[in-house]
Amino acid sequence: MPIFSKKNERSVWQGFKTFFKTNLLAGLLFLTPLVATFYFLKMLIEWMDKILLVIPQGYRPQDLLPFPIPGLGVIIIVLLLLVTGILVRNYLGSKLVSVWNFIISRIPLVNKFYISVQQLVETVAKGGTKDFNRVVLLEFPRKGVYSLAYVTGVAVGELQEKTHKKVINVYVPTTPNPTSGYYLIVPEDEIIELDMSVEDSFKLLISGGIINPEFSNNTCSKGHWPRNKRG
Repeated sequence: MPIFSKKNERSVWQGFKTFFKTNLLAGLLFLTPLVATFYFLKMLIEWMDKILLVIPQGYRPQDLLPFPIPGLGVIIIVLLLLVTGILVRNYLGSKLVSVWNFIISRIPLVNKFYISVQQLVETVAKGGTKDFNRVVLLEFPRKGVYSLAYVTGVAVGELQEKTHKKVINVYVPTTPNPTSGYYLIVPEDEIIELDMSVEDSFKLLISGGIINPEFSNNTCSKGHWPRNKRG
C-alpha cells in the first residue's frame, strides 16, 4: 500500500503551488517598485551629470579629480539655482530680469512659449492654487462615460461671457501618462466633486484602475450607493 495516495499527492502539489505563487507575488510587489525607483533615480542623476559637458574639456571635474563623483551634476544644478535666485532677488538682478522679460516679450513665437513655461513653473513652485487640488469626475468623451479631471481655475473674460454660464477650466489627463491630456471648459454644475486626493488620483490613473484608493462609506458597504453631488 503506497504511503501517499493520489489525493494526498494532489494536496501536496496544490500546497506547493500556493506557496510558490504567494511568495513569488509578494517578492514581485516589493522588489518591482524598489528596482524601478532605483533605476529612475540613476537615470535622473546621469542626465543631470550631463550638465558637466558644458564645461570646457580639461576643466571638468573628472579631469581634475582622481576619481569620478556620481551626482556631481545634481550638486552643481542646485548651486546654480541657488546663486541665480540670490542674484535675481536683489535690486540690480530684478532690473535685469525686467529688461530680459521685456526683450523676450517682443520676440514673436518665442514670447508665447517663454511666458507659458514661466507661468507653469511659477504655479508648480508655489504649490498651485486651491482649485488645482480639486479632483472631479466629468462625463467625457461622451455622456455616460466618466473621466477623472482636475479643476485648474475659473474661466474668465470672453470664455465666461460667451457661454452664459459659470464655467471652469478643467484638465483631463490620459493614462498611463497623466502629463498629456485635454483642456476643457465645462459648466460647473456638470462636474462631480470627489474627496479623493491628487496623489491617490494619480495612482489610479497611472495604474489604469488597478490601484484604487480606499474609500469608506457605510451606505456603499450595504449596497446602497449615494447619489452623485454636482457643483
